[in-house]
Amino acid sequence: MKPNTSFSNGSVAVEAKEMQVYYGSFRAVKDIALKIPTKHITALIGPSGCGKSTVLRSFNRMNDLVATARVEGQILYHGANIYDADVDPVEIRRRIGMVFQKPNPFSKTIYENVAWGARINGFKGEMDQLVEESLRQAALWDEVKDKLSQSGYSLSGGQQQRLCIARTIAVKPEIILMDEPTSALDPVATLRIEELIQELKKHYTIIIVTHNMQQAARASDYTAFFNMDGDRAGYLVEFDHTNELFTNPKNELTEQYITGRFG
Repeated sequence: MKPNTSFSNGSVAVEAKEMQVYYGSFRAVKDIALKIPTKHITALIGPSGCGKSTVLRSFNRMNDLVATARVEGQILYHGANIYDADVDPVEIRRRIGMVFQKPNPFSKTIYENVAWGARINGFKGEMDQLVEESLRQAALWDEVKDKLSQSGYSLSGGQQQRLCIARTIAVKPEIILMDEPTSALDPVATLRIEELIQELKKHYTIIIVTHNMQQAARASDYTAFFNMDGDRAGYLVEFDHTNELFTNPKNELTEQYITGRFG
């Protein structure tokens, strides 16, 4: 299919072209053509096993960490294919950060959780200022400013996830990938994260995988719907403005999925 790519600001943050991802001989996703708009929130939705997280992890080469994974086609970032041999995957992951499904703070203080990534990436500025700015952007500063020397594990689940977001922000990425970042959280913490990403899109491109269609409808500007074929290879069915996709889907499969007839 040819996805809708008419973005309001005319800018593409990252683009997949003819992308296929294999795990050994199994083709997990096929023929992905997708342009992600800059400084918007794009949700990836679809039934379990359709390749949403595989696509997400391909955008910053996290799949490289799986021994059997192989990516074909192109993922273009600032005009270059991030899978070219001369591209440093560590630098890609600095510029395209990742927040995982379950909060995963380091076994360090709250302060060091934020500072650590910036430090190993060679940050030479004022660390106290960076830590405060990052925690403020993650809507966590007021809750932790008097206990920065306490363990990151001392925080609630929702606070830990915002700490992980602050840690990601501290290395100054352009894009933040989120793989079901609220699935392990209670409804109140989930709402806080959704409110937070609305603020973050002023500065960052956000791509979020979610199983929660209500969350996609509430929190995203664009939505990509994935399904799988008879060989269980995931593929992109439809991509559009979120309001349009949920109220006037172009593909019958999309309508069936969002109305709960499968998935």
